[in-house]
Amino acid sequence: MSIKLVSWNINGIRAVSKKEEFWNWFENTEADIINFQEVRAELKQIPKKLLKVENFTHHFNEAEKKGYSGVGTFSKIDACGIKKGLGIEELDKEGRVLQIEYPDFTLFNIYFPNSGMEAKRLDYKVDFCDALLDIVVDLKNNGKNVVITGDYNIAHHPIDVYNPANCEGKSGYLPEERDWLDRLEEAGFIDTFRLFDEGENNFTWWSYRTKARDRNAGWRLDYFYVNEEMKDKVKSATILNQVYGSDHCPVTLELDF
Repeated sequence: MSIKLVSWNINGIRAVSKKEEFWNWFENTEADIINFQEVRAELKQIPKKLLKVENFTHHFNEAEKKGYSGVGTFSKIDACGIKKGLGIEELDKEGRVLQIEYPDFTLFNIYFPNSGMEAKRLDYKVDFCDALLDIVVDLKNNGKNVVITGDYNIAHHPIDVYNPANCEGKSGYLPEERDWLDRLEEAGFIDTFRLFDEGENNFTWWSYRTKARDRNAGWRLDYFYVNEEMKDKVKSATILNQVYGSDHCPVTLELDF
């Protein structure tokens, strides 16, 4: 059985749903599970057209602050269980996590925190990431398959940013953030895209302010990680950089069970 997953920071579900390029993609995707980050809306504000898409059930986690953060997952596969957040009150107020249990794996759809200007939220981000790492390692050690997707707000290696020297000291490329991805991999998780493509200029986010997408001056911030025991089940992992509608583009993962 093949399962196709997509993840996309849509930078506001109400805004993106007004764009023709979004619907051109959504109505033609072959994905079984679609994960959105930065939904930035309450359930009652989600466009009804999206909530009525055939064959998909939908799950959302909203931030307490209106118009901020939030994640949503549309799925053709019935979930065995759903949990909102990490189970830690001080980390769960921003609607950043959906944990969805499927028959073959546990899916984490995550909008990771941004460490902010002058790293003002770095401590919060590190606490968030460390709590997540404890959870996924525990699941892995108990024989569970784990898929971790979303906007990580971290570019891992120099190859993952357009101008590495210029990115030093910037949010999303701080040593503490990049070290955490090192620790995730040391704990037995795999960046699936790099199983298939080790090349340069593979980006998933481009600044609107500088029209960076026209020059492909981007960062790779969006990932699918899986536990190493799933490596043989990973059929493909891609970046859909020809899909527009947000300052991010979708990333994909295909699994065979």
